[in-house]
Amino acid sequence: MFDFMMTDEQKRLRDEARAFTKWVPKQLILDMDAEKVQFPREYLQEAGTRNLLGIRLPREYGGRGLTWVDDAIVAEEIGVASYSLACLWGVGADIVCEAVIEFGCEELKQQVVVPLLKGETFAAEGLTEPRGGSDFFGAATVAKKDGDDWIITGQKRFIVGAEGADWFLVYAVTDPAAPAHKRMTAFMVPRTSGVETRYIYGLMGVRGGGAGRLILKDVRVPERYALGGINGGFEVFKRMMIPERLGTAAMTIGSVRPAVEIATRYTSKRKAFGFPIQMFQAVGFKVADCAMLLDSARSMVYTTCRAVDSGTVHPGRVRRMVSQSKKYVTEAAWEIANKCMQVVGGIGYTNVYPLERIVRDIRLSMIWVGSNEIMQLIIQNEWYKEYFKTLSKEDIRDVESDALNAHEDEEKVYE
Repeated sequence: MFDFMMTDEQKRLRDEARAFTKWVPKQLILDMDAEKVQFPREYLQEAGTRNLLGIRLPREYGGRGLTWVDDAIVAEEIGVASYSLACLWGVGADIVCEAVIEFGCEELKQQVVVPLLKGETFAAEGLTEPRGGSDFFGAATVAKKDGDDWIITGQKRFIVGAEGADWFLVYAVTDPAAPAHKRMTAFMVPRTSGVETRYIYGLMGVRGGGAGRLILKDVRVPERYALGGINGGFEVFKRMMIPERLGTAAMTIGSVRPAVEIATRYTSKRKAFGFPIQMFQAVGFKVADCAMLLDSARSMVYTTCRAVDSGTVHPGRVRRMVSQSKKYVTEAAWEIANKCMQVVGGIGYTNVYPLERIVRDIRLSMIWVGSNEIMQLIIQNEWYKEYFKTLSKEDIRDVESDALNAHEDEEKVYE
């Protein structure tokens, strides 16, 4: 985030996050990308030791009790070392733990949140299914009542951290006959009998995060492990879309920032025709565009964080702003990564620089936690609703009437 907008406390928090990112061993990053490491437990353990998990979560459970602005400050710095590490950092502490804090019983808060924020245990989210990505309500995973328990059967895939997770946040259909928004329940499922993870995907990028398939075969969980109660899964899902998508936006800024730094250093040193290539507009303008995109991405994330922190912004507007942030930032990051590779040239396409890994990693950002096409759909829906509810009021100037022939109503044909 912008240093000139930070308080002294926020600058110290940023420096803590930077120190942690600087601690990350180079070999860990290389081994994860080479898929020699499938789940970096030591990374999350170190994050817990440094109290850098659960920035927004209550202090009584081991968090920092801070704001979304603070969370974004940390997330950007976390993203610098590796997008894979950033994803793991966010999934357990920012998504799963928030769901438990907001919707779970005290028992779950003590069992899941407290040890996870210490870096002692790990959690993953089971959302996507083999037959459904964006079709969340078309889930085929089911849970059936059996006495005081529920028996869950189904499969989830593309589960970040599946290999190392001790707990899974799993959405399952509990009332097939109910309307889509009232048919699902979010359960906390421990790694117990009937829980299996398999097939570590051969990913293009964002490797080493233990992404896999979660298989649930007659898994028995007590009803008290249902977050938000039975058939309350939609409310959990809605709430989790904020940390999933706004968190993704913040950490994506950090993960693409090194590309701009590498391109800036390289183009200031590399010479052609007797001049540093930064002097050539075909090069310098691309780097300038990257700096502009990076700053505009930060501006959008910061503004959205402030909106969420205020607690006064209409939920529909928050959904729109979060979706805009996720879409704009990830697409800006993709453009930045490619422009940086272009100005560095052929050597940027090799593993002499980490640009090729950054390009591979950033591509995921436009797909996961809701594709950018889904973000467009949300933006469209919420914008139209917002316009007709608030922005078309009589106290706002009607600029349509300012045209010379605005009075020619017969020319305004709508059907």
